[in-house]
Amino acid sequence: MSTAAPAPVASSSQPAQIPALNAPHAGQEKKAKEKKAKVAATSEYPLELQPPPEFFDHRIKIFEKLKAEYDEWVKVQPREEIEITLPDGSKRKGTSWETSPLDIAKEISKGLADRIVISKVDGAVWDLERPLEGSCSLELLDFEHPEGKRVFWHSSAHVLGEAAERHYGCHLCIGPPTDEGFFYEMAIQDRPVTHADYPSLEKVSDLAIKEKQKFERLVVPKETLLEMFAYNKYKKQIIESKIPDGTSTTVYRCGPMVDLCVGPHIPHTGKIKSFMVTKSSASYFLGDPKNDSLQRIYGISFPDKKQMTEYKHFLEEAAKRDHRKIGKEQELFFFNELSPGSAFFLPHGTRIYNTLAELMRTEYFKRGYQEVISPNMFNSKLWETSGHWQNYKDDMFTLDVEKDNWALKPMNCPGHCVIFDSRDRSYKELPIRMAEFGILHRNEASGALTGMTRVRRFVQDDSHIFCMPSQIEGEMDSLFDFMQHIYGLFGFEFQLELSTRPDNFLGAIETWDAAEAQLTKALDAHYPGKWELNPGDGAFYGPKIDVKVRDALHRSFQCATIQLDFQLPERFNLKYRAPDEAANPDKPAQRPVIIHRAILGSLERFIAIITEHFAGKWPFWLSPRQVLVVPVAVPYQQYATEVGEKLSKLNLYVDVDNSPETLNKKIRNGELAQYNFILVVGQEELDSQSVNVRNRDDVGTKAKGQMISLEEVSQKFAALKATRSLENKL
Repeated sequence: MSTAAPAPVASSSQPAQIPALNAPHAGQEKKAKEKKAKVAATSEYPLELQPPPEFFDHRIKIFEKLKAEYDEWVKVQPREEIEITLPDGSKRKGTSWETSPLDIAKEISKGLADRIVISKVDGAVWDLERPLEGSCSLELLDFEHPEGKRVFWHSSAHVLGEAAERHYGCHLCIGPPTDEGFFYEMAIQDRPVTHADYPSLEKVSDLAIKEKQKFERLVVPKETLLEMFAYNKYKKQIIESKIPDGTSTTVYRCGPMVDLCVGPHIPHTGKIKSFMVTKSSASYFLGDPKNDSLQRIYGISFPDKKQMTEYKHFLEEAAKRDHRKIGKEQELFFFNELSPGSAFFLPHGTRIYNTLAELMRTEYFKRGYQEVISPNMFNSKLWETSGHWQNYKDDMFTLDVEKDNWALKPMNCPGHCVIFDSRDRSYKELPIRMAEFGILHRNEASGALTGMTRVRRFVQDDSHIFCMPSQIEGEMDSLFDFMQHIYGLFGFEFQLELSTRPDNFLGAIETWDAAEAQLTKALDAHYPGKWELNPGDGAFYGPKIDVKVRDALHRSFQCATIQLDFQLPERFNLKYRAPDEAANPDKPAQRPVIIHRAILGSLERFIAIITEHFAGKWPFWLSPRQVLVVPVAVPYQQYATEVGEKLSKLNLYVDVDNSPETLNKKIRNGELAQYNFILVVGQEELDSQSVNVRNRDDVGTKAKGQMISLEEVSQKFAALKATRSLENKL
């Protein structure tokens, strides 16, 4: 089942209005049972419940009855010649209610038919074996297409759900695709899922895959859905709350599994050539801690075994780069159960944290920002005014103080509105670029906390630009320049999305349309053809541009956001004196526009991203361990100390190893600690007032240390830090 609610379909006197896939495959049933029995007999624990869950037969009987009625209805539909237009403009002939997208693919080439996983008919995703109803445009998508990948992983989630039902007899909840595979949530009585369960789940999934179970689609009325899923209180709640009375929605069947789902899906499970369970965790039904606790099982799949091999190599590299692992090894930060989701930054981690803040403050000074500090806790009246109490309360930490409601701030914008409104403002002051490194708290579910990528306590490089509507274009130009400069320092590529009006939007549609048009204009001016639309994912107070950076492993992370807000100025009654206010006293108050902006986003999350991006090999300007000075023997410890003191006066992070360890041991320890440079000093260096420089990035090569005067190396280190270069070279 997809993350979105099942799309209701208007009721009709006809059995169904949307064609199904081909009939169930019954010929392989005996062979499949023999295979299952053989595998189960050789397993330490039964792979499948015996007898199978009673709800299997209950669902299938209802499905098969409706399917037979539907097949009869399809037979009497009029067959007409239709025209199918392909993306290149070429046209193919077909017959309504008979010709399917897969048929067209086979006409073009067998290789194409084997490769594609889904189609789009008149812009909407469509099952490959679902017959076309009339003339249309047609696209054929393979796994490499984003929509093809989502459909492939959505279908794989059904296979995982089927395996879980067959193995545990559990009640399924939701099973959507994700950016990195898929998961299924389920209620398992007194049975936590552990890593030891994964092989069994994979074996049952492999059985379903080998059976090449067809995905069959039917439209079912709400009343029948409630009967079909009467055994499952979670599905019933979804049906009752998401599907209006008197309407219908779709279900899909593969093998013994029938699931409430909008689809579409791949033609059959045999398209999946490689399948793996990756992890499991606890969760709550519909993400609400007040609801039942569930088990969430994640997986990944591919249409080619080679892709799974590559994925496993990726996992190995990602494990080496895991920020939690590197954070522990380099003593940067840690977490403690006494404050879940809140990082403890150690001295070396704090160096990175402060360097990032210093970077942004330097840019603020150049770009005309004013830094402010606002309270951490506000009365609920503030959040009611801003709209957060109505739209965001469940994600806030709330508390009662002296019989009144309060909350820790999850964002800075309402506080900045209070600052703006603290006195009269003139148009001459605008734009006001208000920045704050405020401490924020968000009530993330405990099961969602993941190192520093998902925390409860964090700080953003947050700012709010209060400007006149006529200044928006210029401010957007400046923000894009700011963003490109910062991301360039880390070697990041990035992609942009325009997120538009959500269902719970505030204000007038006309205002939203104007705001979205202005952001579209700005994107087209700076990144023509290089941004995507993300419909319905804007903030409740305004549309936004989300920026995703790509790291060294080509993973995407959402960091920067630029939001155009016409609602908060209205809700807080913000205004400024216009040039002609004295001459036109009856003119309505002039409202500023707020541009919400963050580039790094959460500093905690950004540090996690760059830790993995650099694999703990920090560029010199950002490194918490820049230089290690090592004497070759005891007589040169004093000179080593003098070198360290001179470099430390340049605000460099320098350590001197005067321990009793051997020279080789000291150098090896410095290499493991990822010091950017190791300076070795002995008699020759003392006599010439120089150092022997070893570059971290030359470790493992035949390159030897370079003799450089102490004065020159000091200048080179200072320049390397000032230029914020990614290259570790003097």
